[in-house]
Amino acid sequence: MQIIPTFLAVMLLVFLLVRLLPGDPASAVLGDRATAEIVERTNRELGLDRPLPVQFGLFVQRLLQGDLGDSISLKVPVLRLIAERLPVTLFLSVYAAVLGVLLAVPLAVLAAVRRNTWVDALIRGVFQVGLSLPVFYVALQLLTLLGARLGWFPIGGYGEGFTGHLYHLFLPALTLGLNLAAVLVRTLRNSVIEVLTAEYVSFARAKGLRGRVIMTRHVLRNALIATVTLLGLNIGGLIGGAVITESVFAIPGVGRLMVDAIFGRDYPVIQGLTLTFAVVVSLVFLVTDLIHSRLDPRVELN
Repeated sequence: MQIIPTFLAVMLLVFLLVRLLPGDPASAVLGDRATAEIVERTNRELGLDRPLPVQFGLFVQRLLQGDLGDSISLKVPVLRLIAERLPVTLFLSVYAAVLGVLLAVPLAVLAAVRRNTWVDALIRGVFQVGLSLPVFYVALQLLTLLGARLGWFPIGGYGEGFTGHLYHLFLPALTLGLNLAAVLVRTLRNSVIEVLTAEYVSFARAKGLRGRVIMTRHVLRNALIATVTLLGLNIGGLIGGAVITESVFAIPGVGRLMVDAIFGRDYPVIQGLTLTFAVVVSLVFLVTDLIHSRLDPRVELN
């Protein structure tokens, strides 16, 4: 139920914020050489000369009918653009999340088991440096080293087929995954250390259970509770990072579409994409809560 007021608030905010951008869609489309009369006529044809409450009312009316309007610059329905490009960004985000988890879980467990040793210090230090670097800088370094110089991976594009998508999106997914792993390692390491000192873990050792069984059934299951919540909260960051990463690697996703729409003052596209982001992130938070309740049955009692 919290998704509904969140969606309404985002809908109002994005409508107002896009109109605070300097310039107007007509000037962006027509160029600097367009006369004031032509710009005024174009804004009138687009309905941008009407009062804001009237524009917002029409926007809500079309939205309730499932119509996000047409792109001002591309002259195609916004829903079609989102339907074509959203799967690319979702694939990239899921890919990055999987890589981030695959990197974070074993290294966090290793750092926790070898805590206060050089291994622990090395893992934390490397990821701390990675967390401090901007996403676009990491993307450019990976693009230059692994793509341009060594030629191991393509420097752009989306590829064709599932394996082609995996191959072409590896570098951008690794860029986002490294940033996510840097966040998860610290939290998961601390959680594992805390669980290792719990009484039920000591009891499991006293029963003679093998270390692998203790780690998988008792330690990781409880340590992952906070990590799953943190992972869900960072999905929004992955989508936000995709805006920059898709531009660097020339990926035809909604992130790159958003950048182009902002520069082109394409109000319908900006509004449609922002609302889509809000829905996707809200659904991810819902799924995170459900997974949290499965990992920790005490949540269901609250």
